[in-house]
Amino acid sequence: MGLLALKINMKEELYKKCASYLEEKIGRISHSIQDLEAALTNESKSSAGDKYETSREMINIEIQKLSTQLQQFQQLQVTLEVAKRNGSSKTVKLGSLVKATNATYFICIPIGEVELDAKKIYVIGAGSPIAQA
Repeated sequence: MGLLALKINMKEELYKKCASYLEEKIGRISHSIQDLEAALTNESKSSAGDKYETSREMINIEIQKLSTQLQQFQQLQVTLEVAKRNGSSKTVKLGSLVKATNATYFICIPIGEVELDAKKIYVIGAGSPIAQA
């Protein structure tokens, strides 16, 4: 297998790992929102007064926080799709696999260290200081 084919195969595996990471995060957050919405429904059936209002408000705040996180991860899915469409290039851009002296970086979404074929690859966002350098 040539170097280019090896690099393309590696990028495909990295895209799969990124997609899997995002699916897991989105699934977990969605499940938490559903649980909180169920708790909110149960809270409205069982309580009355100030304690009821405080409890409902705290649940609503938590749902709002999780909804914001969900939107951020969904935006990362869009970024991942854009990175997939970017072809090979001589310049470093979103979707580039960069081998530096001390490490290999995949410019995509910020998920951190990933192990692929017993090699550590750092999957970083395009806005990170390392990607900018």
